Amino acid sequence: MIIRNRDNGFNHPLPSEITPQVAYRNRRQWLLAAAALGGGGIATWAGRNAWAQAAAVPRPGKLAALPGRRSTVAGAVTMEALTSYDDASSYNNYYEFGTDKSDPASAAGTLRPRPWTVSVEGLVNKPGTFDLDALLKLSPMEERIYRLRCVEGWSMVIPWVGYSLSELVKAVQPQGSAKYVEFVTLADPKQMPGLRANVLDWPYVEGLRMDEALHPLTLLAFGMYGEVLPNQNGAPLRLVVPWKYGFKSGKSLVKIRFTDKEPRTAWNVAAPQEYGFYSNVNPEVSHPRWSQATERRIGEGSGLFAKRRQTQMFNGYEPQVGQLYSGMDLRKFF
Repeated sequence: MIIRNRDNGFNHPLPSEITPQVAYRNRRQWLLAAAALGGGGIATWAGRNAWAQAAAVPRPGKLAALPGRRSTVAGAVTMEALTSYDDASSYNNYYEFGTDKSDPASAAGTLRPRPWTVSVEGLVNKPGTFDLDALLKLSPMEERIYRLRCVEGWSMVIPWVGYSLSELVKAVQPQGSAKYVEFVTLADPKQMPGLRANVLDWPYVEGLRMDEALHPLTLLAFGMYGEVLPNQNGAPLRLVVPWKYGFKSGKSLVKIRFTDKEPRTAWNVAAPQEYGFYSNVNPEVSHPRWSQATERRIGEGSGLFAKRRQTQMFNGYEPQVGQLYSGMDLRKFF
């Protein structure tokens, strides 16, 4: 992402070259094992492996437990090796706490995730203010293992805990005129030292089209790795939209507004030529200053030795979400 300096120019923070602490299992291991079974055995073996991984996600023992049942939503569990909790909780984009990847982990201790409320307003029949406990009880928690792809060219695989955003959407009963959902995040200078920098117009705002918000893969996340969210990962609740670049998944949400107009999202306002409203992962559409054709998975080397992998359309979720964009020019609506 870009940083706006005091001269109103833009320059891009270089991705951190911190060497990850752990080397992870290679996906080829399960491919080779599956191939050894031959033919029809591959799908059965792979499916069992996915559920085994979902059931065996280690709890770090850092924060309060937040278990979730294994999700049955199509596409909600990837069989790729997990990113370690240490990496996922220390290599973050959360500009409210600083622009370096290590800043949020060191500075987000000032965030107070309780008490917490989220207001729901706009074109809904049941507007109101929900406290965190009410949201936690709205629907059973699920564990979902999603890929997270950053526009800067790095990615992770994280086991999130939460439930489909559609559960909340349906509960507040959107009116027929509601076409979009706007998400507003916390902007409190007392808790967030990064707000003092002239990086974006605060508060951070994101948005989804209604059908995107209602898609079962769109997750309202309260935890990861079987525990509540760390502050630096968006405590106490955040959005996770796995087929879009990570910046679409707003952290520390305080307001959800239903509207008939496309929301003016933070990065689209800051640099519309670089960050479109949709922000779907599309390897065929390059960022103006770099290619999006490949990515670096955190935990698979760094610097000159970083392993590059081909970026997948919609971050690998095309079978589940591709129909949402049927007939759209995805180079124009990027």
